Amino acid sequence: MTQRIAVIDYRMGNLRSVVKAIEHVAGDAVVRATDDPGFIAGADRVVFPGQGAARDCMAAIGEHHLHAAILGAAESKPFLGICMGLQVLMQHSEENGGTDLLGLFRGNVKRFDGT
Repeated sequence: MTQRIAVIDYRMGNLRSVVKAIEHVAGDAVVRATDDPGFIAGADRVVFPGQGAARDCMAAIGEHHLHAAILGAAESKPFLGICMGLQVLMQHSEENGGTDLLGLFRGNVKRFDGT
């Protein structure tokens, strides 16, 4: 059976390069950049990339109604968070004066001191 790999698309990053890289190594797998919670739930594997600020990423996740789909996938199947896609799995970020995140993992994302 052909593997289905969902690359979560919440409009926060260059997904074309992520999709192309996965296609290169995944053989005959179906790789799709998607914001469809149903496809994400039915995928065999999920990749969650992202870039930008924590507050903006959380807003985009909310706008695309992906909160439950992301948490469900992260808890139930092979799941790769890349950059901001990994950070927002924590509870809180110091970025933007403090931003609540998805809360899958206990802990806070610390802001680097600018010195």
